[in-house]
Amino acid sequence: MKLLTTHQHISRPEGLQVLELANDADPRALSLAGVDRIDLHFPSFTDGRAHSQAHLLRRRLGFAGEIRATGDVLADQLPLLARNGFTHAVLRVDQDLAVAERQLARFRKHYQGDAVQPQPHFVQVSR
Repeated sequence: MKLLTTHQHISRPEGLQVLELANDADPRALSLAGVDRIDLHFPSFTDGRAHSQAHLLRRRLGFAGEIRATGDVLADQLPLLARNGFTHAVLRVDQDLAVAERQLARFRKHYQGDAVQPQPHFVQVSR
């Protein structure tokens, strides 16, 4: 997962098709043709609807582009964000980048499957 500053998030490359998805929007009802990046917003760190949206986009809809977490994104949310299919996170301004990087490195493998690696660990090991 790539960590971004607010400034890096605001600057948008030319020709990039970006979709900003509201928390109450159903990703299954959208056309994702030509979309390069989807921004999912966390209005509060306690609001987990963007996690469900990211999981739907990756697993059910097969979206292979960038999924970016924006809003009230804390360092301790990063491992779960990565497991649910987010590729980038824009940390809240008061979050320490070094702490965030340590959080991402904390768990390398997970026993359960997730949006990125659907097979559980015991299936991966037995192959």
